[in-house]
Amino acid sequence: MLTRLTPRLVPKVWGSTHLGPWYPDAGEKIGEVWFEGVANLPLLIKFLYTTEPLSVQVHPEGKTEMWHILAAEPGAKIAAGFRQPITEQRLRESALSGEIEELLEWHEARPGDTFFIPAGTVHAIGAGLALCEIQQWSDVTYRLFDYGRPRELHLDAGVRVSRLGPHPARQSAREGVLVSCPFFTTHKLRVAGTVPFKAKMIALLDGNLEIDGRSAQAGEVWYSDADNVALELRGDGTVLLAS
Repeated sequence: MLTRLTPRLVPKVWGSTHLGPWYPDAGEKIGEVWFEGVANLPLLIKFLYTTEPLSVQVHPEGKTEMWHILAAEPGAKIAAGFRQPITEQRLRESALSGEIEELLEWHEARPGDTFFIPAGTVHAIGAGLALCEIQQWSDVTYRLFDYGRPRELHLDAGVRVSRLGPHPARQSAREGVLVSCPFFTTHKLRVAGTVPFKAKMIALLDGNLEIDGRSAQAGEVWYSDADNVALELRGDGTVLLAS
């Protein structure tokens, strides 16, 4: 069975009112679009929009994720891992002082870039970005630093699960396999005509397509519960396929 998932817009202090070209502009800052409607989905897919930086944070085991950059303002950046190995004490002290920003490895983020963030990788998403996130189904986040915003920090838990060294987060911009890990594999596919595929989840990034004869458009996420059965994409557009 093929199901078009239902988008749910989630307000965030760092979000944006401009959600185009995937969704109409909003009257409040929207940071995340979740896709729901089927119980026990194998993965969680979100669209994220930022006009301010997110907190510096880390996730425990069970929340490995990847980000594919859809749009980026000049100078937009992603941080993942540290420039040099540090100690737990240095991590805690730098989180309290704000020095943690300087210790992280920051990458310029451009449309088409992909970043892989295993659980335990300290990371941050900068302002001026729209991205598609594919992750294990968990929303456990430990904030280490939040730019002075009055939200709870989780230093004890966060320090305990953090990897304390560099991490090669950037994946080369390409089509085909973007990320392959024990928890999911993601392909980027450019469709021009008719293409067979196998995947549990399909995120449409641009264009207009048919998925097994059903009309689909950019900004939608679909779920297939068929195991190892080839489906068909037809039309002109770009998709991320995840299983």
